[in-house]
Amino acid sequence: MLEGFVPFPPEFAQRYRERGYWQDRSLAQEFSVVFERFAERVALVDGERSYTYAEVDRLSDNLALNLLDLGLRPLDRVVPTLPNVAEFVLLYFALQKIGCIPIAALVTHRYQEIRQFVALSQARACVYPAKSGDFRFAPVIERIQAEQPSLTLRLVLGEAGPGEHSLQALIERPARQSRAALDAIRIEPTDPCIFQLSGGTTGIPKLIPRTNNDYAYNSKVAADVAQVDADSVLLLVLPIAHNLPLACPGIQGFMVRGAKVVLHANTRPAEMFALIQKHRVTHLKVVPALLIRLINDPAVRDFDLGSIRQIQSGGQRMQPEVRLRTRELFTSAFVQENFGMSEGLLMFVRHGDPEEVQLETCGRPVCADDEVRLIDDEGREVPDGEVGELACRGPYTLRGYFGVPEYNARQFTPDGFYRSGDLMRRHPSGNYIVEGRKKDLINRGGEKISAEEVENLILMHPAVQNVACVPMPDAAMGEKMCACVVLKPGRALTLAELVAFLHTHEIAKFKLPERLELLPDFPVSTFGKVSKKALGEMVAARLPAAA
Repeated sequence: MLEGFVPFPPEFAQRYRERGYWQDRSLAQEFSVVFERFAERVALVDGERSYTYAEVDRLSDNLALNLLDLGLRPLDRVVPTLPNVAEFVLLYFALQKIGCIPIAALVTHRYQEIRQFVALSQARACVYPAKSGDFRFAPVIERIQAEQPSLTLRLVLGEAGPGEHSLQALIERPARQSRAALDAIRIEPTDPCIFQLSGGTTGIPKLIPRTNNDYAYNSKVAADVAQVDADSVLLLVLPIAHNLPLACPGIQGFMVRGAKVVLHANTRPAEMFALIQKHRVTHLKVVPALLIRLINDPAVRDFDLGSIRQIQSGGQRMQPEVRLRTRELFTSAFVQENFGMSEGLLMFVRHGDPEEVQLETCGRPVCADDEVRLIDDEGREVPDGEVGELACRGPYTLRGYFGVPEYNARQFTPDGFYRSGDLMRRHPSGNYIVEGRKKDLINRGGEKISAEEVENLILMHPAVQNVACVPMPDAAMGEKMCACVVLKPGRALTLAELVAFLHTHEIAKFKLPERLELLPDFPVSTFGKVSKKALGEMVAARLPAAA
């Protein structure tokens, strides 16, 4: 077993097997059946490139064998920071075939994040594009390799430079070893198959181990609730490694059913509409910020969007007005709100739910053995209908973050319920309503930003005496970040200067503050702590005047 991994207790594992949730097969074994059954069907479309299930199987086999030749072995960790391209999917299945564990990094991550992922996981390899916009990855990965002895392999999507291996060459170059080398690999279904990423309220992201058993079930049950069948077509524009696009039901859930996945690397509405029309897309995954852009784009009426059967929205709460407007424009679509966490638990609104339930709630758990409690600060369940912190456990919800026993002791109850930090209320229908969160996170269009991480960097600015980062409401993104700053005597600071300073610390662009409030001091709570609630209310009150 991988050191630092927290397994499911034996009695729960036995229950999940007996009830059929766990099949005790690796993801590689699950998809071996899928690739054979749907061999001639189109699995994947990326621009003008198209791959059948048989081709995905053959190319990922070849890549897996070449990765073995480079020295990768079961349970080695790999950090891919790739955009929405077919190579990500081929790499993902290749890693599953040799039992390696990908870290669900994003192409928007930079030095700070990638360095943390490598250090936390002791990753053996990084896989990255040559460029993303005007940003070049190679110099950054070289620096991380010099700092982290575990990192021995660098794979680039593009022309290979010194010390790099070309991902395309590894996919296309015939492998020296035979397929039998893959058959000889033994992968434990109870071992992690991927590390998803937490929001990291402490400023350091946590690694979420998802096992072969639980991640396969996660995608199958999500595919059932999302009504995915072999004729379904998914358009995927959200970041490909996120839990929702990858597995809820995502790539895994659609491919388990023999469906087609269309990849696209940007969220420009006209391009998305054209792809929906061309490929007769049936399923679309969005966050509310993206959906608002789509329904307000003039081009929405210029295309035939009648093939869309389902629009799945997650990441943040959708306003009822957005849902109603979406129905007017996508007349054949069911707008399915969901609440999901990379840690596990999934809730979906269902077909047939009453109108007020669809408009007000984020759904209910997808599995009969998803155990949900709403608790107060002392861990006691709150009365029905009152707001409490969501705590949960079940057949696909983690039992501990990777390698952080002290943190786990705080985040999990003694009987194994995960304290999510999300505040919820149970609707009389049995569905749930999101009421906020206890975690110090800003939810920018579905991307969770740790306020503490950004605050720690801002405090390094020579003009800053104190800082508190708070969410401010935004019609498009839901929330954006405002940095509230107390300056040192005689110093000055502008938003542009602050952003330029943060750029020198090489963090992802979506984490940068988008408003700066300079204050003489901060309001404090009755306990003497900075009142972020009061700061947030102050910023929200000032926004209309600024607009």
